[in-house]
This record gives sequence, C-alpha cells and structure tokens, in this order.
Amino acid sequence: MKRLSAGLAATAAALAAGTVAAVASSAAPAVALAPCQVLFDDFNYSGPADPLIGQRGWSVRTNSGGPGVPGASWPASNVSFPTVDGAKSLQLQAATDGTAGGTSQSEFLHQRKFFEGTYAARVKFADAPVSGNDGDHLVETFFTITPLNAAMDPNYGEIDFEYLPNGGWGEQGPIFYQTTWETYRPDPWEAVNTHTAQRQSFAGWHDLMFTVSAGHVKYYVDGALVADHSGIYYPETPMSINFNLWFIDTATHTGGMATYRQQVDYLYHTVNEALTPAEAAARVAAFRSAGTAHTDTVGTGGSCPTPPVSPSVSPTVSPSVSPSVSPTVNPTGGPGCSSAPFWNINSVYLGGNTVRHQRSANGVPGGPPSGDGVHLWRARWWTQGSEPGWTQQWEDLGRC
Repeated sequence: MKRLSAGLAATAAALAAGTVAAVASSAAPAVALAPCQVLFDDFNYSGPADPLIGQRGWSVRTNSGGPGVPGASWPASNVSFPTVDGAKSLQLQAATDGTAGGTSQSEFLHQRKFFEGTYAARVKFADAPVSGNDGDHLVETFFTITPLNAAMDPNYGEIDFEYLPNGGWGEQGPIFYQTTWETYRPDPWEAVNTHTAQRQSFAGWHDLMFTVSAGHVKYYVDGALVADHSGIYYPETPMSINFNLWFIDTATHTGGMATYRQQVDYLYHTVNEALTPAEAAARVAAFRSAGTAHTDTVGTGGSCPTPPVSPSVSPTVSPSVSPSVSPTVNPTGGPGCSSAPFWNINSVYLGGNTVRHQRSANGVPGGPPSGDGVHLWRARWWTQGSEPGWTQQWEDLGRC
C-alpha cells in the first residue's frame, strides 16, 4: 500500500475488513450500483507521451492561453510521473525567469463526465522552488470545472483547491483557498463565487477531498471539514477533473530561472456517494491492496472490476439543508449577545471573536433566513467569508 496518513490508514484498515459500513448520500440511487461507478488512478505512467494517458481519458495540456502569465507556454515535458517518496506520482512543473517567453506552466486533466459524488486526491504542495529564487506568485491546484461558454454562463461551474505559497491576489503570505463558482465575466471582470481560506503553510503531503451532494459542496483537508458551500454555487453540469501549476504574475520574481513542482499520489472519484474521508481512504487502500493501478467505470453502468469494499446503502438520511455546525449547542447565547457585532461577510475574524447572526436557509448569505433566530457564534480560527451555521469555522454558542 502506498502513502496514507496514519489516522486515515488505521480507519481504512477497519473499513477494508468490513467492520465499518459506508453510508451513501440520500441523493444516490437506492441500489448497489453507485459504488461501482468509480475512477481510481495511481498515475503509473511512463511519461507524458504514454498512450495509456489518452486511452484513459486524460490529456496533457500543450495549448496556449490562461490561466496565468499571458504568453506563457504549457509544454508536455512539464508533466512527468516520477517516483516521489517511494511511490509513482503525477508531477507538475512550472518555471519562470520573470518574462512571458521564459515562463512555462503545466496541466493534466481528465475528460468532462463528473458531477455528484466524492473526489479525493493526495497532493504534495511546495512552499519553495526546487531551484532558483523563491517568492513567485504561484498557484498549486486540484479542481473540477465546466467550460465557460459565454460571459456569466449559468451552466459554468468550478470547485477549487488552490494553494498560493507566496501569496498573490492581494495576499502577502501562504494561503489555501477552497472556492466554489457559480459563474464569471472575463471582461470587465466580475466573479460570482464563494470561498473559504486558511492562512498558513501547507507544504508537504495532504489528503484533499470534496463531496458534491444534496446541494452542498463540502471540502476536507487531512480529514477535517474546512468549508461547506451551497445555494447558487452548487454545480449544475458535468465537470472535468484537473491539476495545474501556474503563475499569477511575475511581479515578485527576482533574478534567473525559478522552478517549482507539485506532486499527486492518486485520484479517486465515486459517483453519487458522499463519503467520509476515512471511507474514501479505505477505498483507496483496498484498490492498492488488490494491485489495481487504474479503473474507470464512471458513466458505464457496469460493475466494478475490483470491489474492495462493499458498502451497504443505508436508509440513513443525509440532511439536505442542515448546517454542518449544530445551532443548538447551548440553549442561549447569554450576555455576550448584546456586545457582539453582527456578522459581516467581508470582515476578517480571528479565533475567539464572536458575532451575532441568523444563518441563511440555503447557505447563501443575504438570501432567505433559516428561521432559527439570531445566534451567538465564536470563530474557531481565522476566517473570512464563511457564514456562521454553515461551516466549521464557527462554534454555535446558542440563541440570543
């Protein structure tokens, strides 16, 4: 078995042994078919020209265009499959000398056929280049996307993990974004999205997962829920799965050529199931125990070639509009309500800050209220743009 974090590996072993049953989302069909609609890839390829890449629905990008530095190239040679920390991995490389002509970026993407379900990958982020001066505005990613056919296209969708080790977009230090898009206009720029962020280093290997189910996009980092986006931001159309490495700009570049790399251990997707991180880890561990380097039955309606875990479809109902943080931890917010300000979506809150807020009904700030009444909330850590009652950034202290 290749890399799994210690906590997830222990739970994975229990799941693979059949001691824990996976629970399907209420949006999944009440049949055993959903678990057999899976994509698993261990990235065991010889190089960017390996014919298996195209046969399995992947593409190595070579065409020009955005995102990133205008005029930058996307050479196939920037995508490779070396052994990293003892295991075959997808590796993306990007380099810049501070000029457009001297900037190259990379992208590896799968065909567009993915919608609701669970998406998981183990990704190694880097804070520093493998050579050259540090400090470039770089974006390291794992995401799904539907193409924008026209400005403000209502069918556009995007679900992003984006790590900026050196800041960018007005940020000065490392920041990790989880962003869910409704749509956008490129010119003049107008974005319709919502995001959650953590301002700290994420260098090294991390288990990244998001679920698309029952009107919610939930993001997990190393087994912990970090964001829950819903309402208008929920995707409407099938998406492709992508990894890319690119530069926002060259404004902070200093001297010579700087080369950066990002690695991906595996990709796993299952259709119509909202798994927990431990359940997803168990599926991956079981595929590896069976010696399965790749399987793809998404959209085929067929059976799994290697059913390592046989999840029972439980009648347990997954809440469709319930907040991920219970609004009834305490019966009353107490005297703190009178002094706490009302929550503002644009304000920055630090751990321990308190606010008053009635959560929205569908996770859309400014939309219809839930009817729960105003509650007192305490920030668990730094946060901005995450609505109390819908994300783990906020602890419910009770109704005011």
